[in-house]
Amino acid sequence: LVYIQLHIAVSLRNEAPSWNSLGTLRWWVVMYTVGATITQMLFLACHEISHNLAFRKFSHNKMFGLFANIPMVFPFFMYFKFYHNEHHKYQGVEGVDTDLPTAFEAKLLSNPVGKAFFLFFQTWFYALRPLFVKQPVITRWHVVNYAVQFLSIGAIAYFFGWGPIVFLLVSDHFAGGFHPLASHFIAEHYAFKGDVETYSYYGPLNLLTWNVGFHNEHHDFPTVPWSRLPCLYELAKDRYYKELPYHESWTNVLVQFLFNPKYTLYNRVKRADKHNIADKNYQGAADYTGGWLLGLGMKEKPKEDVQ
Repeated sequence: LVYIQLHIAVSLRNEAPSWNSLGTLRWWVVMYTVGATITQMLFLACHEISHNLAFRKFSHNKMFGLFANIPMVFPFFMYFKFYHNEHHKYQGVEGVDTDLPTAFEAKLLSNPVGKAFFLFFQTWFYALRPLFVKQPVITRWHVVNYAVQFLSIGAIAYFFGWGPIVFLLVSDHFAGGFHPLASHFIAEHYAFKGDVETYSYYGPLNLLTWNVGFHNEHHDFPTVPWSRLPCLYELAKDRYYKELPYHESWTNVLVQFLFNPKYTLYNRVKRADKHNIADKNYQGAADYTGGWLLGLGMKEKPKEDVQ
């Protein structure tokens, strides 16, 4: 996927939008249907890798995550790894789970125009919100993440110009916005029925998203790889998952969220931070996804650094 995305970006560099051109129709069609789709697939591959499910060693997973990050231009993998681990450990806790919209976002964007604005720019809300909510512990892997992106994107721009970078950036934008695959951001944790806070989706788009639709299953067993989640569902559905509400269509989720006044950015289950978790940082916490549940492969406890 990394090669395909970069190859397309380079191949269409002369058709990209610029200061004096909107770009060709072919460029826009390929960018949306292929580029944005691959970007979302790579993001969800990074999600899978962030759970240390590609290799046995933590360091190998990190290196692979940095590689998968390259076509997304910005160095996000190590930040995401930290924040996503917090999301699993403290889902819904304000000031810790950065998947939650902030109170400012919810107040400003819970009207029809605001929701459309939020969906259109959802990639950047998702990317930038964590940096304003909770600062991560910066490690040498973050520095490496920056270095890999700087050298990779710099080399592409030097040898092929800015056309490929435009393709990659616009693909980033649409991959998390008005795109069928992007609806998983809304479908997973927005409360569509009562106070149920996590929803699965069992439809065909799972084939393009590493089965991230099996989301209740993923949260219950975050160390089970994407390829085994359907098997897990079949084994446990009669006892655990059969009665839970789920989404039949991700596209319909986008439509309902956008046009139904019942669904806004307030439709999230929130928990008060009773133990001041937001004031604590855990060195190396990103390596412990799943270990706090199953106790597998953990050689040391995270060091607590109280600010």
